Amino acid sequence: MDAGNVANKNNLKNNRMKKTKILTLLIGILVYSCNQDTQISTEKKEFITSFESVDDFSGFYITPQGYLGTSFHELTDSIVHSGTYAHKAWIEGTNPPSTPTVNNNHRAYPTIQFTKTKEGVFTTPCYITLWVWVDMDLIPNLTGGEDDWLSLATFTDDESDNWARTVLVNLSYDGFVHLGNVPTQGAQTHIFQTNTLKLPQKEWVEIKIYIDFSKEGYAKVWQNGTLVSYATINNIDNKLAQAHFGLYCPPQMESGSVYNDDIVIKEVDKE
Repeated sequence: MDAGNVANKNNLKNNRMKKTKILTLLIGILVYSCNQDTQISTEKKEFITSFESVDDFSGFYITPQGYLGTSFHELTDSIVHSGTYAHKAWIEGTNPPSTPTVNNNHRAYPTIQFTKTKEGVFTTPCYITLWVWVDMDLIPNLTGGEDDWLSLATFTDDESDNWARTVLVNLSYDGFVHLGNVPTQGAQTHIFQTNTLKLPQKEWVEIKIYIDFSKEGYAKVWQNGTLVSYATINNIDNKLAQAHFGLYCPPQMESGSVYNDDIVIKEVDKE
């Protein structure tokens, strides 16, 4: 083989090696770019408030002060879990009984309306953590009417003002935290429900909630790290559009207060 052919073969070999290196580099850049896109698209949403400022709820609906003349709320430094302020809500007097068309329940809270944020609604599953401090006498109704209860948390997939389908975390008159409107609206059937661990009053208690509104959805509630309620969830879209905490309870109750602090709502992949 003459020198010219050897040189040509070497040139061809070098060109192939250069092309291979360039191709490898391009593949690496493409893979990196795809990974970056994947990380961006799967980044989880999170909402955090420790009630240090009402600006945390800017643009969201907040129940009016002195709702029906009996329900009040404020940011207070009297009892806090962390920071300077917590949310306090309280009752001063009873309301007229509710009717099929008029809801006279006590209510004092800011809503969290993800529909009004630039990030938009959350996709479940989600974990929600909050700290509650309750001072409220809850009693049964001995005449066949509605027992006392306190709603600690309300979640909905409904983006309108109707809140047509909700999942609740309630405190019953006998002191137990439980899921409400499970598995469907108006129902209360649980896979597990404690009948031994009551919510202690006049102290801070951690409530942790897991909600999954997918086709095989369910919810769980832990009180200071111990499971207290577990139920399936049906007939709901897989999104968390709005939520509220604070004070929500029946109209016959005439006194009591509840504090909230350090609320965290975040999307997760699984329990």
